[in-house]
Amino acid sequence: MLRGIILVFVALLVVASATEVNQCGTGEKFEDSNQVKITGCDVPPCKLKRRTKAAVEQKFVPSEDVENVVNSVSAAVVGVPLPFIGVDGTSACDNIFKVDGTPAGCSLKKGVEYIYKREFPVLQIYPTISMVIHYALMDGNRTVACFEVPAKITNY
Repeated sequence: MLRGIILVFVALLVVASATEVNQCGTGEKFEDSNQVKITGCDVPPCKLKRRTKAAVEQKFVPSEDVENVVNSVSAAVVGVPLPFIGVDGTSACDNIFKVDGTPAGCSLKKGVEYIYKREFPVLQIYPTISMVIHYALMDGNRTVACFEVPAKITNY
């Protein structure tokens, strides 16, 4: 009985830690509700406090073999994409892991599940406004994984 209660509790914790995000392009929710996790945000808009760090975790399966992965991270403010300084344009290779937790690096294989994990600073220079964050992993001009989520930069 106790074991059953513990399993239910653990399952609820896992579900509660997922973040509701949208697929890029379609705006639809992901089929797997645990696809993306953003620290401190289960339901958007995600509040990102300035002078702190936010962490993103995304499960993905490449549809093609991938040689190099670069972060493409921006915030759409009044429809204008503004890059997240220090994240946008940087290599994502050191932040990609196999499902067993070992580093995967780049040269990803088609059809294999990987987990991207990245912590990034919410800089003081970011304005306290609402936005839609576009978070993509790119191989050249090809999108490897992508999600969008409403967010708000806050002071508190």
